[in-house]
Amino acid sequence: MTESHQPGNARPARSHPGPPKRSRTVAICAVVLMTVAGLALAVACGGSSGGGDKHGAQRAEDSSRPHPRPTPRRIWDRSPDSLAAVGDSITRGFDACSLLADCTKVSWATGTADGVDSLARRLLSDPKAESWNYAASGAVMADLPAQMRRAAARKPDMVTVMSGANDACRSTVGQMTSVEEFRTDFREGLRTLRTEAPKTQVYVSSVPNLKRLWQEGRKNPIGQRVWGLGICQSMLKDPQSMSAADQDRRQQVHDRVVAYNAVLKQECAKDLRCRYDNGTVFNYRFTGAELSNWDWFHPSKEGQRRLAELAYGQITARRPAR
Repeated sequence: MTESHQPGNARPARSHPGPPKRSRTVAICAVVLMTVAGLALAVACGGSSGGGDKHGAQRAEDSSRPHPRPTPRRIWDRSPDSLAAVGDSITRGFDACSLLADCTKVSWATGTADGVDSLARRLLSDPKAESWNYAASGAVMADLPAQMRRAAARKPDMVTVMSGANDACRSTVGQMTSVEEFRTDFREGLRTLRTEAPKTQVYVSSVPNLKRLWQEGRKNPIGQRVWGLGICQSMLKDPQSMSAADQDRRQQVHDRVVAYNAVLKQECAKDLRCRYDNGTVFNYRFTGAELSNWDWFHPSKEGQRRLAELAYGQITARRPAR
């Protein structure tokens, strides 16, 4: 029923007073605060529905992806204290001083002659005592493991490798070393060195451009006659012939040399202490003056000097050629 108000009389008290409004407001606020605090705590502990696992652990969106492995750092000392050379007749200085004879004193790698200024003379304080030449005239890549074993026994700071020309220079194209065999032999050579001298650096020269050799030597009548005695017939046979068959034969040899150099680059790149010249020797446009007057095939003293210069530039460069 409705209340009656009489003038001058106080308002009668309610028979069932309810809770004060303030108390009701405080209670509501308390519930809200507890709810908010609970949500905040749930988020902090990973209990929200937006991303924790069943243990409450938070993960980045891409945390399940494998982290990329760091690229191994290549190791290269540009000033070695000792040096061993392996390879073929080029490194032996064959036909550079006299007919059909090695002449290691003018070797681009370990020579002692003033006019050549070999790699050993440029790099080492005592070239005679701290360099060794284990190359062999006529050697092919299959001989590399044995040469590496001999070189490794000296524990040199560096080994230079120049090999592969004889693998392409055969009596016929069909007798050239296959690319697969060439790779296997080179790998075995590096493996042998790593087993016995794991910290030795390796400098690998590219195989020279034999087609360039034919282009230069065929201009000389003496060279043509000497080549007729049987030198590198896969490339140099009938040097004046421009028949389709002869041009195809020469191109096959050229392509094989290119493939050999690709192998050297690929395999050397797998070794952190190996540096390939990236085709520096292959691309060098040598002239007749840099070929031996005895056979118009091997480097002359000037050719050896130039090889030493090219190698020194690559070895002492801060970064390998690309």
